[in-house]
Amino acid sequence: MTPKPRKPKGYVGSGHETIGSDILAVFGVVSMPKQTLGESLHRRLQAVTAEGWYPIELLLELMDTLDAKLGQNALRQMGRKLFQASHAAHVKAVAKSAADILYGFDDLYARANRGNEIGGWTMPVFGRGIARLDKNTPHHCALEEGIIAEALNCVGVPASVSQEACFRKGADSCVFVVSSFVTDERWGTAR
Repeated sequence: MTPKPRKPKGYVGSGHETIGSDILAVFGVVSMPKQTLGESLHRRLQAVTAEGWYPIELLLELMDTLDAKLGQNALRQMGRKLFQASHAAHVKAVAKSAADILYGFDDLYARANRGNEIGGWTMPVFGRGIARLDKNTPHHCALEEGIIAEALNCVGVPASVSQEACFRKGADSCVFVVSSFVTDERWGTAR
């Protein structure tokens, strides 16, 4: 019997669905999807539409497969592609600073995920050129690093995204540290 995958504290995921454009971001990373992902997973992806909603398990299986076959850097790249496909247009219209993006990260998550007790994002620390984000979503952390970095690029803030803790490694939730040499109005101020 296969053990149930570990979940972050506070995540139940009842009816958790994700938008199809998040799933389809894999095609921006994988040049030979049938060979890399396997015939069965590739076939299921053929039925996915960008606007449709799908069980989170499909995205999680896709991330697990990508991680196993291509590694963490492929997941980071998928995160960048996911942001471009699912969120970039909206973020460019509403965000003017890193603060806008980071304080709004939970809302960004809710735009592409729905269900009950699906986790989310908080930001307990925001200072000059530094922020700390906590998440209790089931997504792979390398994917999230790519999303965060690409989102900050939208407002001209290059940043380093690292991880202090991970629920997959036994922590209750995942903790990210975002740092940038940019501290002017592009970074923004605490709210």
